[in-house]
Amino acid sequence: MSIRRRLAFLTLRWARVPPTLRGILYMSASTVGFAVMHTLIRYVSAELHPFQIAFFRNFFGILIFIPMLMRYGLAPFKTNRLPLHTLRGALNIVAMLAFFTALSIAPIARVTALSFSAPIFAAVLSVIILGERFRLHRWGAILLGFSGTLVILRPGIIPMDLGSILVLSSAFLWSITMIVIKVLSRTDSAITITSYMNVMLAFFAFIPALWVWRTPSYETWGWLVVIGLAGTLAQLALTQALKEGETTVVLPFDFLKLIWVSLFGFWLFGEVADSWTWIGAAIIIASAFYMAHREKMANRPKVPASPLV
Repeated sequence: MSIRRRLAFLTLRWARVPPTLRGILYMSASTVGFAVMHTLIRYVSAELHPFQIAFFRNFFGILIFIPMLMRYGLAPFKTNRLPLHTLRGALNIVAMLAFFTALSIAPIARVTALSFSAPIFAAVLSVIILGERFRLHRWGAILLGFSGTLVILRPGIIPMDLGSILVLSSAFLWSITMIVIKVLSRTDSAITITSYMNVMLAFFAFIPALWVWRTPSYETWGWLVVIGLAGTLAQLALTQALKEGETTVVLPFDFLKLIWVSLFGFWLFGEVADSWTWIGAAIIIASAFYMAHREKMANRPKVPASPLV
């Protein structure tokens, strides 16, 4: 069987897979990609500054979008909301720099677990910025999510480390970015939003990278390419997962990310995630899952009441 016929056969088989299962598989694949990226960032940070790693992550990530630009030209960059795209890029790069720095100085399992708090912050900000209304059960889920963060941090029991502060700051900034994306999606397509994100992140990351620039070794060049490709492919897989399957079904599988980074952290760095990290992460994921479930229920069309009632 030729390669072309084999690819056509596999494509046909994949199309027959139920959408929900495809969403689960895409989400699972994204967790592997993000775990690989997080681990390699920690590994490469022994040679390069996190700011420089952030630049190469975005620079090599753009390479995946070159075929799209060759097909569509500059059409994806047509927008009337350039200032908002710029704001999104600026917030995103600060969040990324903080997160990459946290990965370089703190256990990767702890950093990953705390990063799950971003949707919790976004839920609160959607009330403040977008004026969305939450009922008591949604606020209960938010409080549950923040309690999971406290379980991981245990303030007053163990000292608050710089890595935890940075990743929480990153999660908060990323939550603001989520709100900006939500506003942009009202007028701009996903392709336009993604195109501006990649270009602006590479541009904004280049400026701080210059301050700490150091020529990578030949081996590190290879790892930087993998970081860029793994991060971009993971992001695409995550987007496709949310498109293929229901959020309430695929979201819990994001917890696999913590399993992979824990295994990689133990294997490469001898790090062992404590039970509090696992418990706190599980609480945060559970609260995010519940909010996604309530969001689904709120958006479900109401069934007309029976005239016999």
